[in-house]
Amino acid sequence: MTLLLIVIYTAFIGLGVPDSLIGSAWPAIYTDLGLPVDAVSIITLLISGSTVLSSIFSAKILTKLGTPIVTAISTAMTAAALIGFSFAPNIYWMLPLAVGLGLGAGAIDAGLNNYVALHFSARQMNFLHCFYGIGVTVSPYIMSIALSNTGWRAGYRYAAIIQITITVIVILSIRLWKKDAPQENGEVVEQKNLSIVGMLKTPGLITAWIIMIATNAIEYAAGVWGGTYLVNRHAFSTGDAAAAIALYYAGLAVGRLLSGLISCKVKTWSRILVGMLVVLGAVILLTLPLPSAFSVVGLALVGLGNGSIYPNFIHLTPYNFGKDVSQSVMGSLIAFAYIGVMLAPPLVGLITSGLGMGAYPFILLGLLVIMIAATEVLIVQLRKHNKFDPKV
Repeated sequence: MTLLLIVIYTAFIGLGVPDSLIGSAWPAIYTDLGLPVDAVSIITLLISGSTVLSSIFSAKILTKLGTPIVTAISTAMTAAALIGFSFAPNIYWMLPLAVGLGLGAGAIDAGLNNYVALHFSARQMNFLHCFYGIGVTVSPYIMSIALSNTGWRAGYRYAAIIQITITVIVILSIRLWKKDAPQENGEVVEQKNLSIVGMLKTPGLITAWIIMIATNAIEYAAGVWGGTYLVNRHAFSTGDAAAAIALYYAGLAVGRLLSGLISCKVKTWSRILVGMLVVLGAVILLTLPLPSAFSVVGLALVGLGNGSIYPNFIHLTPYNFGKDVSQSVMGSLIAFAYIGVMLAPPLVGLITSGLGMGAYPFILLGLLVIMIAATEVLIVQLRKHNKFDPKV
C-alpha cells in the first residue's frame, strides 16, 4: 500500500508540473515569437476549458479503462504536449497542444481524486494535494534554470522528461493498483455513470459545484492578483511581491499538510469549517488599514485556510453522494473547480479596473461569503436526504 501511495503521489506531481510552466516561461515566449503579452490568455483558456471537458466526460473512460491506465495515457499526453511546445514555431502550433494538456490534466485529476477518496483516508487526500504543490513549485524553478542557460524551449523539454519518467513509473505499477489498494470491508463498488440530467437531479450536487467554483476562485484570485495588489496598493517592489506570493503558495501547501496531520483527531467537516474561519480572518487583515506586512500575512493565511478546503470537500464525495456514482460526481466537481480557475482572474481584473485595487480584498470576501453560504445549504440538503455524516 505504501508503494502504491508513492506512485499516486508521484503522478500528482506530474499533474502540477505543467500548470505553472506557462506563467514562468511566457515573458520569454512572447518576446521570442513576437506575440502580444495578453496572448497567453488564449492558451490558458484552452488549457482550462479542455480540462473542464475532460473532467466532465472522464467517468466513462475511467470506468472502462481503469484509473492506472488512464493516468498513464494522460501523463503521456501531457509529456507529448510539452515536447510540442518546445518546438512550436508560432502560437498556432501551441493552440492544439494546449487542448492536449488540458484533456490530459482533467482525466488525471478526476481519476486520482476519486481513487484516493474511495480507497484511502482524508489524510492521504490532503497529502495528495501537497504533492500537486510540489509539481507547481518545481516547474518554475526548472524553467528559471533553462532561461538562465539555453532558453525556454529547453525548460519545456526538461518538464517533458519529468512527465515521461512519471508515465513509465505509472505503467510499471499497474499491477499494484489492484493488488495493494485497500478495500473497505472487502467491498468492491461498481461505478454507475451519471448523465448531465442525472447529475442535476442529484441532491446537493449543484450546491457542491458552487463551493468548488468559490474555493478555486479564491485560490487563483490570490495567486494571480495578490502580487499586483501588493505592488499597487502597498508600493511593494515586484521582487518583494513575488516573495510574498511564494509565501502564499507555501501557506497553501502547509495548510494541506497540517490538515492531513490532524485528520485522525479532527473530522473532515470540522477541518473545512476551521479553514473557512482562517480565510475569514485573513481577508479581514487585508481589508483593514494596517501596515503592509499584515497584507503579506493575510495572503499567506488565505493560502493556509483555503488550501485544505478543496481536498477535504473532494474526500467527502463518496459519503455525500454515494460510492457508486462517485466517479461521475468527482468529474463534475473537478470541472467546476476549473471553471472557478477560469473565471477568477478576469473577474478580479474587470472589477478592479472599474473600482480600483482597493476592491481586491472585498472580492475575496465576497467569494468566501458565497462559499460559506453554499456550504450551509449543502449541509441542510445532505441532512434532508440522510447523507450528512459529521463523524467522517
